[in-house]
Amino acid sequence: MKTALPESFDIDAFVAATLAEDLGTIGDITSAAVIPADARFTGVMDSRDPIVVAGLDLAEAFFRALDSDVRIERLVRDGQQVAAGTELMRLEGAGRAMLTAERSALNTVQHLSGIATMTRAYVDAIEGTGAILLDTRKTIPGLRMLEKYATRMGGAQNHRMGLWDAAMIKDNHVAVAGGVAEAVRRAKAAGIAQIIVEVDRIDQIEPALEAGATHLLLDNMPPAMLREAVALVAGRVPTEASGGVNLDTIRAIAESGVTYVSVGRLTQSAPAADIGLDFATVE
Repeated sequence: MKTALPESFDIDAFVAATLAEDLGTIGDITSAAVIPADARFTGVMDSRDPIVVAGLDLAEAFFRALDSDVRIERLVRDGQQVAAGTELMRLEGAGRAMLTAERSALNTVQHLSGIATMTRAYVDAIEGTGAILLDTRKTIPGLRMLEKYATRMGGAQNHRMGLWDAAMIKDNHVAVAGGVAEAVRRAKAAGIAQIIVEVDRIDQIEPALEAGATHLLLDNMPPAMLREAVALVAGRVPTEASGGVNLDTIRAIAESGVTYVSVGRLTQSAPAADIGLDFATVE
């Protein structure tokens, strides 16, 4: 199946593991007992609230894993903003298979669409400031690639997929190394090209830059301090505001002139989108 998900994501393995968790060694005992083996259903997946859609590829994969002949009509695309009551997908296939796949499909689409919906709200809140919204590594273990896909569908830019793609020098690294400059020097000596340094004081900025920092994370700085930091950096490296960011504060933070604003709650705290799936029996 052609998918918008990253090529490195193994959709078949994810679907198989998720279904195995739900089915155990016995299977869907309720559907097997209650639904005739030859029953056919139609189904409609729809949004109950205004949402940004994400995860339809996965929903389709769950249904196809249990019924290769299921007929699926996609009515919207991932990344699309839709109104409450919008039909997302129509299905027709084996009744037992559709009931068995329902929860896994819905859980995934609800979770990813919730992330995409919250992300779009943050993107809209900083529109026109020039700042770019970033996600973080605050993801559910095992779901990072999917959750970061959802933030992209909401309009954010992915930042640091893991511990391997950039150095991120934080307060604990600084404390052990004996200072910001020394921590940066050690990272540079190790041959790391991208060195992100978290600073929470203005006096840490120049030592970090002189030692070779390529990106500054300005941690928990109020807007006035952010403006001072941005002026001091003067465009030498990108600046990122982080900490204390919510929908009430993000506009003022973005207007400070920072390059980026990162928001952990996009993946850490987004509520599931209200999406339903209703079935009817084919006579």
